[in-house]
Amino acid sequence: MPASVRRAHLALGSNLGDRLGFLQGAVDALEASPGVTVAAVSRVYETAPVGGPEQGPYLNAVVAIDSDLPPLDLLRLAHRIEDEAERVRTERWGARTLDIDVLLVGAEQVDTPALTVPHPRLWERGFVLAPLADVAPDLVPVPDGGWPGVEVTDAVLRAPSVPGDPSAGGAGSEEPA
Repeated sequence: MPASVRRAHLALGSNLGDRLGFLQGAVDALEASPGVTVAAVSRVYETAPVGGPEQGPYLNAVVAIDSDLPPLDLLRLAHRIEDEAERVRTERWGARTLDIDVLLVGAEQVDTPALTVPHPRLWERGFVLAPLADVAPDLVPVPDGGWPGVEVTDAVLRAPSVPGDPSAGGAGSEEPA
């Protein structure tokens, strides 16, 4: 019996090369993937790296998707999209062209060596919470003053529009006039 469609949230980050281009490529690749519909895309935030070696700032966003894929299949899809962006995994928390983390998959809980859902550090990271609040305000209360070190940018990710729901495309759904 196929799994039912549920809302999942994926965090996107990039701090090498065309950062915005890598984030947009991830949104486009998710939308083009069988079993996945992009429902909303957050605003784009810039943040300093957390942990790891000295490196440049990140652009971060969160994508809400509707999918019937099991969480481990979503992880495999995320790794395929990262590989297509020429992500290199040589140093833990090192600089990267693209990072995609599976944050939440409906109400599912997963605890395997390969994947933990909800993401184990989700509630500790302003660079994830700020964009998650954009696409799932019912899940994330915004603290007074926002999250330190997390700055919204003027950058916009294009998101597909969802018929009948003008807010579904998130911040990136509006085309320039």
